[in-house]
Amino acid sequence: MTPQEFEISLKKGVVPTVCFLYGEEPFLVERAARMLLERAIDPSLKDFNFNVFFGNESRGVDIIDSAQTLPMFAERRAVLVKRADQLKAEALEIMLPYIQNPSPGTCLLMTGTKIDQRKKFFLELKKHGVLVEFKRFYDNKLTGFIQSEAVAQGKQIEAAAAELLSALIGNNLQELNSQIEKLVVFSGSKSRISVDDVRTMASSSKAFTAFELAKFLGMRDVANSIRSLDALFLNGEDAPMMIGALSRHFRQLWRVRELLDKKMPQADIGRELTINSFFLGEIITQARNFPRRELKRIFDELYRRDVSSKTGGQPYGLMHGLAMGICTGGW
Repeated sequence: MTPQEFEISLKKGVVPTVCFLYGEEPFLVERAARMLLERAIDPSLKDFNFNVFFGNESRGVDIIDSAQTLPMFAERRAVLVKRADQLKAEALEIMLPYIQNPSPGTCLLMTGTKIDQRKKFFLELKKHGVLVEFKRFYDNKLTGFIQSEAVAQGKQIEAAAAELLSALIGNNLQELNSQIEKLVVFSGSKSRISVDDVRTMASSSKAFTAFELAKFLGMRDVANSIRSLDALFLNGEDAPMMIGALSRHFRQLWRVRELLDKKMPQADIGRELTINSFFLGEIITQARNFPRRELKRIFDELYRRDVSSKTGGQPYGLMHGLAMGICTGGW
């Protein structure tokens, strides 16, 4: 079952007796788990009808005993197993007969990160229950996520503002959701969150400084690049985070540069790469600063310095050399 099908099913009032939610995006897994539990049990009777276990420290027999307990004063009880991907083989073996014949008065919900669908436990779970994977969002899906989350919290957000926020935060959905909550409050009585709102809220954050660093490097502005770099180090940021932000930025510049070399019109580039027109001119200007052979060299250096930063290299020296190389081409 896909996440969309799962949500539609819940909205129709269908509560599975056995469900496993997993994936690389914990924010989506946890949100889906909350949605299911809200529909599975009466909040006023939660103390009587809800148990939580952790897969890395629980026995299968304890989980099944709880799942087979009759609900008190309610139609259904719920059993949540967090980190269920860490259940030991013997626990899965004990739980297998229950999975094949679950109690109709219990919702057994398991959550985790990675699973092996070739195992008998998960093959049987797919037959008798619900298995849903939540994959990490691609960067080009983040703007839509931000807009839908803002609407869910009672605000519209300008497309350019959503794109700026995704550029600042990246695909950390938990952090994006947190920033949207702050923006909803910050924007006050306004019905729409603007680019200026995002800039004002983010101006003191590490993410904004990393965004500035990427922009100044794209402009080959040595002085402001070093200033932004120094600010990041003063704020305690580490080199791998900076390298990740720069990789996303220069990956976009590379894609723009490829289309420029094909003589594609600016408006078509924006549509092809889903870049908001508010940012398109600046990104194209930056892309024109780097021929593709130089972008390849930048990515080679990003990789090399990422490895070095994780194997004992001096972070500031590595990043300072990277910034100077990008800005001056003097590697």
